Amino acid sequence: MSTTYDTILRLRAIRSYSDRPVDPEDLRRVLEAARWTGSAKNRQNWSIIVVEDREQLDRLAGCASFAGPLSKAPVALALVQEGSTYGFDMGRMAQNIMLAASAIGMVSCPITLHNNEKAHKVLAIPEGRRCRYAIALGYPSPASRPAKAGGRKPLEEITHHNSYGG
Repeated sequence: MSTTYDTILRLRAIRSYSDRPVDPEDLRRVLEAARWTGSAKNRQNWSIIVVEDREQLDRLAGCASFAGPLSKAPVALALVQEGSTYGFDMGRMAQNIMLAASAIGMVSCPITLHNNEKAHKVLAIPEGRRCRYAIALGYPSPASRPAKAGGRKPLEEITHHNSYGG
């Protein structure tokens, strides 16, 4: 098996970060991986708001129901859908961000911004755009537990062949 495959199987949402600021080159590399995400018809109908200011991170955390990681992370990436972006494309970009972060020794956690209206105000998002998700980023804290496998349904339980139930 390849290291990419192993990284995919080991990827976990980590909610605890060290106090170390994110190295600008590491951040650039994660953003570059996001930029290269494929999208339907290569529309690339998205933008990313990099949130590094502690007070702004706290305001952003106020837009989510389960915002602990945003309050603790040194950086968050708010994913903005521009126009008629497919949710699938945004998910692909989020996964690329998380995998790229993992590949360079960072950890991440996806966050749903449940209060869209508040998120729009906090991030000054123009009309016609939507920000439903953010990704908390940082380096693992000493308290972070190593990712372990588990918590997944058996493959046979989620796999169907040629038709549902087939």
